[in-house]
Amino acid sequence: MGSLLVGGLVFVFLSMATSIGLVVRGRLPDHHLNAESKDVIRLATAVVGTLSALTLGLLIASAKSSYDDAEVEMRTAAARVLLLDRVMAQYGPETDKARQLMRELIERRLSRGWTAETTDETSGNAPGEYQDIEAVQAVLRSLLPRGSVQHSLQARAVEVSGMMAEAHWLLVESGEEGLPWAFVTVLVCWLSLLFATFGLQAPANLTVLSILLVCALSVAGAIFLVSDMANPYVGLIRVSDAPLQSAIERLGEP
Repeated sequence: MGSLLVGGLVFVFLSMATSIGLVVRGRLPDHHLNAESKDVIRLATAVVGTLSALTLGLLIASAKSSYDDAEVEMRTAAARVLLLDRVMAQYGPETDKARQLMRELIERRLSRGWTAETTDETSGNAPGEYQDIEAVQAVLRSLLPRGSVQHSLQARAVEVSGMMAEAHWLLVESGEEGLPWAFVTVLVCWLSLLFATFGLQAPANLTVLSILLVCALSVAGAIFLVSDMANPYVGLIRVSDAPLQSAIERLGEP
């Protein structure tokens, strides 16, 4: 589900909850909304409000952590690509085929996007990314090093390509994690209850309604940020692929 859609639905739910509170307020007997009743309502909503704030804080922290991890992964991937290319360049012209395969791998990755859903898709005659990585590794393993220097460079190249393959499968396995929807569902229920009590206690004038709508929009904006940052490779707030773009410009240099 798109992050904008999630934020929009949350805003609709909170606005509806506020409207329900206003409607119920007009139909309740006066003694149900006297000073003592309002004090009890405020105490009850304070508990729910505290739980909602804690839950929203946890979600924001989790989403920010996911985004930061993805940013580090992107920079690490770019660094490994450059390192592997330089190691193969030092080995000699025997690695030209592997270097070309790796360049095609990165170009395909940039064109498809950096997501678990697209990374292993085949497109026409183009194989999935894992097959590209394995092809590079096959070329590296088939090399016949002459001397200790080339033997060391081959071992290092195989090691780095293995780390790239490992990062690929980690992305695939963790691609379905995303947003903890159970947390979000419970949070929206709590927030809806809060806004319903706001409407229950609020006088029906334009100023109060405008403030409540702005508050609902603010909360929906927070949920949108959580949803968008929990999927750091897609959406409006996404990890930049600038490190890979910079890396590909340097690939193939002698």
